[in-house]
Amino acid sequence: MLLRGIISKPLPSSLRLKTPIRPKTVAVSAHATTDTKTTNYSISDQALESRGFILRRTIDDLNLDHLNTAFVAVGFPKRDPQKIKLALEHTDSLLWIQYKKTQRPVAFARATGDGVFNAIIWDVVVDPSFQGIGLGKAVMERLLDELSSKGICNIALYSEPRVLGFYRPLGFVADPDGIRGMVYSRKQKKRK
Repeated sequence: MLLRGIISKPLPSSLRLKTPIRPKTVAVSAHATTDTKTTNYSISDQALESRGFILRRTIDDLNLDHLNTAFVAVGFPKRDPQKIKLALEHTDSLLWIQYKKTQRPVAFARATGDGVFNAIIWDVVVDPSFQGIGLGKAVMERLLDELSSKGICNIALYSEPRVLGFYRPLGFVADPDGIRGMVYSRKQKKRK
C-alpha cells in the first residue's frame, strides 16, 4: 500500500518513549511554505548508545550479507548483494542502527528521490529480535527529519497492510486526497 506523509508537527508526548529527548531545529516545508519546527526524537542518540546501539548514516561498515539476513528475517526476498550495493550507492538518504555486541545491522531505512520535491522511503526493517524497543521509530524519525530539512514535502512509502499502524503516528496517511498509487511491475520470465 502506498502511503504519503507531510510532516507538520512533532509526535504528541503520549506517543513518545520515556527516554531523554534531544531537540533539534529544522526547516520543514509543505506546499512551498517554510516553517521552523522543533523535532523531538522518541529516543536520543545518547540513549541509543547507552543501550549498545550505534546510529549510522553511510554504507561504510555495513555488511551487506548481514543486511540481507535482516531483510529475509522480516519477509523480504533474499537479494543479490551486488544489487543491494548498487541500490545503496543510488540512495539519497539512509540510516541504520548497528548493535555493538554483534556488529550487525538491526534497523535500517533508506530514501530515494529528486532531492527537491519528492522522496520515497524503502526497505524499512527491524530485526525481529529487536522489534518493539523503538529502533524502527528512531530510524524513521531521523530519516523524515533529514528529508524535511532538505525541504522535501512529499514523502511516500510502500507498506504491508499489517504495519500501517506503525507509520500513522509518524504522519503518514493512506491514499491522501483520493490519490491512488500505481506500480509497474515486470514479472521475470521463468527460464526453461
